[in-house]
Amino acid sequence: MTDINAQDIEAIVTRFDESTWDELHVVIDGFEIYLSKNPSDRLQASSAVSRATEAATLQALPTAVSANAGGAGSSSAASQPVATDFPEQFVVVRAPNLGTFYRSPKPGAPPYVSVGQPVDPDTEICLIEVMKLFTSVSAGVRGTVRRILAEDSQLVEFDQPLFLVEPRA
Repeated sequence: MTDINAQDIEAIVTRFDESTWDELHVVIDGFEIYLSKNPSDRLQASSAVSRATEAATLQALPTAVSANAGGAGSSSAASQPVATDFPEQFVVVRAPNLGTFYRSPKPGAPPYVSVGQPVDPDTEICLIEVMKLFTSVSAGVRGTVRRILAEDSQLVEFDQPLFLVEPRA
């Protein structure tokens, strides 16, 4: 396998996000990454990105995964079943990218939101971190948080359901 590391993957993803391209497929010496801005491609894209990122992370940063998991062992979103059928009255807030899910802005701080808490469209509800690049996730809807679907410090995939919000007028 080639010497693709986590920084290389971050650079590829960043370049793709900043581009006008709809999709990108890179294959180099057994390393493969597929990126797409089309949500219907999410299964193929998240699977390929997850495999590529996990391989590079394990190769380049073998202690980072267990450190983020708080010593409880790492848990990959790919190894956990993700429910796709949710009650119609709820809005599903999904991960905008692959990365580590954080419920609070820093260790020891209270979480952004809790179950039963009202939110507005611009309410920040979590962070997704990949290679020290943090993406804040907003609720996107006025409503009440009814369920949190990811564990703090868990690796989540692109478009993975994170929260269920019950909309209100």
